[in-house]
Parts: sequence; C-alpha cells; structure tokens
Amino acid sequence: MTTTTSDIAQTDAPPGRPGPVVALAAGIAILVTSEFLPAGVLPLMAHDLGITEGTAGLAVAATAIAGAATAPSIAMIFPRMDRRTLLVALLVTSAVANLAVAVAPGFLVLLFGRLVLGAALAGYWSFAFAVGTYASPGRDHVISTSIALGVTVATIVGLPLGSLLADGPGWRWGFAVATVLSLVSAAALSRALPPVPAHPGAGLAMMRRALRNPRLVAGVALVVVVVLGNFVAYPFIRIAIAETSPGSGMWMLALWGFGGLVGNLAAGRFAHRLRAVVTVAPLLLAAGLVTTLLAGSTPVMALAMVVWGIGMNMIPVGTQLWVTRAEPERTESALALQVTAFQVAITIGAALGGAVLDQYGIGHVLVIGAGAAVVAAAGFAAIRLPRD
Repeated sequence: MTTTTSDIAQTDAPPGRPGPVVALAAGIAILVTSEFLPAGVLPLMAHDLGITEGTAGLAVAATAIAGAATAPSIAMIFPRMDRRTLLVALLVTSAVANLAVAVAPGFLVLLFGRLVLGAALAGYWSFAFAVGTYASPGRDHVISTSIALGVTVATIVGLPLGSLLADGPGWRWGFAVATVLSLVSAAALSRALPPVPAHPGAGLAMMRRALRNPRLVAGVALVVVVVLGNFVAYPFIRIAIAETSPGSGMWMLALWGFGGLVGNLAAGRFAHRLRAVVTVAPLLLAAGLVTTLLAGSTPVMALAMVVWGIGMNMIPVGTQLWVTRAEPERTESALALQVTAFQVAITIGAALGGAVLDQYGIGHVLVIGAGAAVVAAAGFAAIRLPRD
C-alpha cells in the first residue's frame, strides 16, 4: 500500500496549530513579492539599466525558467532532507538573490539574481502544501487557501509598495526590503515549524508514477495554458493601466490585489466544487483582460483590475487542490508538477508578451492572454475528477 503525505500527517504530526500555517504563508508572500517586483517597477528598471521594457520583462521570465527546472528536481536532489530545514534554506537563498538584484550594476547580474530566486521560490512552493498538512492535518483546503493568501498579500501590499518605492527613493529599494524580509521570514519559519520528515517515497520513482496518470498530465498542461494567459500580460500591467489611467498605477495594483483576496477566499470556499472553480476562474481572467483592453475610463479600468485579480487568484488555490485530487497517492510529485507548470507558463508568457509588446503593443498582449484563458476553461470543464 502506498503511503501518502496525508497519511503521514494523520499518524505522526503534532496537533494542528495556526503558527506554522501563518509562517508558511508569510514565506510564500515574500517570495512571490520578490518574483513579481519587476512588474511594479518595470519602466524605471528598464530606463536605469538601458534596456527596452520588453527585455526588462525577462527579469520575470528568468525567475520562472529556474523555477521550472527546480520544482520537479528538488525532491530528487534532497529526497531525505528534513523539509523544515530545506524551506528555511530556500528563504535564505531568496535573500541572497534579492540582494544581488538590489546592487546589480547591470542586466547580467540582475538576471543571475532572478535565476537564483526562481530556484528558491519553486522549491519552497513545491513543499509548502505538504509541510502545512503535516503541521495541521486534515485541513487541506485551509492550507491551500492560506498559501495562496500569501500570494494575494504580495499583490495587495508588496507590489504597490514596490511601485511606491520606485517612484520615491528608487526601484532597487524594493529588492533591498525583500532581502531583509526573507531573512526575517526564515527565522520565523524555523521557530514555528516542527521538524518535518521527507515523504518516504520521495524521489525519481514517485515522479515517474505520477507522470503515468493521464488525468494529472492533462490538468498540468491546462495549468500551463491558463497561467500563460495571465503572464503574457501581467508583467506589463502598468503599461496597460497607463493607457487609460496614467498616474494611478499603485492604486490599480492595489485593486488587483483586492480582487485577488476575493478570488483566493472564493476558491477555498467552493473547494468542494473543484471543476466549477477551475472552469470559472479562467473565464473571469479572460473577462478581466478584455475589460482592461476596452476600458475607456478610470472606473472601468478599476473594474477590470478587480475582475482580473479575482480570476487569476482563484487559479493557484483551485489547481493546487485539483492536482492533489487527481493524484492523491503522490501529492508531493503532483504539486511539483503544478509548480513547474506555473513557472513554464510564466517563462513563455513573459517572453511572448515582451516580444508582442515591442512589436504590436499592449492590445495584442491582452487579446492573446484572454484567448489562452478561454481555452483552459474549456479544457478543465471537460475533465472529471474522482468524487466530482
């Protein structure tokens, strides 16, 4: 009989406590803020480094490239390492990466820092859910929602703050603050979490068995499509906002984050209807992108940001629970594949979006994103899950 992560949690874990879950969510908030800081400071970063805005978008793509390679392989590299120690080490690594960006004299050093950050983020995200269910057994949807809430906090607070700092003392200050917060988060996580043993079957064999599940593989492919739909446009969100509402970038990003909070909580609330969640979320994303394209006034742009935020932030919660439902025996590998899908999509999306932006403008970028989201919605609607 195969032993699952949930089985371990139910037999060996200490009673559920809120502290570990909060610490895990805080860690992901810092990491995601770090990943998407360039989206809030893109024009100033590009000007300072002497590159085009499309090229600067590769600062997001580089992080995702490293993450795509790291997520499925980190369990193979550290199959027996205590997961608390591993997560703390990854947060310290993110601090080093952010420091490199903060002091980068040119684009190559910045690119190196972003690659290191990608490895830290993907590794942390791959293990956070399983670690959370170990610390708080029997609360899978709460863990998933809490981790995604960290992402939402990053968009509500982190990105507008980075934008504010960029407009004030300079874009590098956002990465300097992220360096300090990464170290603080590492210390907090070390204190809050109990030791977390590695999954007994972790490694290459588990991943191979997970990849033989056609439902899981199809779902992971759809995750790539819908996340690409968002990230072909998201790195250039301030450019889209400036088309209609110049000077309102910080507040529009905050509205996007508010929508993200609503979407995050809604996905957790309706987690028992996963097929509906993963179908509706891409449709809302598409609606937000189309509304952004058509917005002719600041109020309409504000509505677009909220809808875009709701749709996109339902997706991490919904798909995280979706892959664990599709592959309940090998959740660690299933989650690693979900993270890989996110990072591959961010890589392709940011690169494609940058190329289209430089050649055709922001309108074409938004249309491509909306089209991809609609395709993903149709795909998820067609797949039945066990107990669905």
